[in-house]
Amino acid sequence: MQKARDEGFDLVEVAPGEKPPVCRIMDFGKYKYEKGKKTSKNKSHQTKTKEIRVRPKTGQHDIEFKVKQASGFLKHKDKVQVTVMFRGREMAHIEEGRKVMNNIIDMLTVAEEIGKLETPPQQNAKRMTCTIAPK
Repeated sequence: MQKARDEGFDLVEVAPGEKPPVCRIMDFGKYKYEKGKKTSKNKSHQTKTKEIRVRPKTGQHDIEFKVKQASGFLKHKDKVQVTVMFRGREMAHIEEGRKVMNNIIDMLTVAEEIGKLETPPQQNAKRMTCTIAPK
């Protein structure tokens, strides 16, 4: 204890279960900091599913803005669910929604190459959905 005080450090018990217990002279604050840093590195990113919603009549600039948001999600290692919602008479023109969906898929997978198509577009009642996973 006296030697640790003379050097300005702490006497830290490293292995209390050993016979005799093992102690080291070190800076305890620095030791705690390094140990906390190691445990925070081991935490992995929890993948979430983010959603972008568009309609068949959504303008090109709005689609580009939403694709930019989606690319940010994909770069952050989150999945993106693209949803095209139909209302009323839009159900008679599903091909317009499919064009919008394919446009978004092309922008995220082919043009920027940051995602890959996980589930292809599927029609469920008034919604068309697909999922894009990060590369």
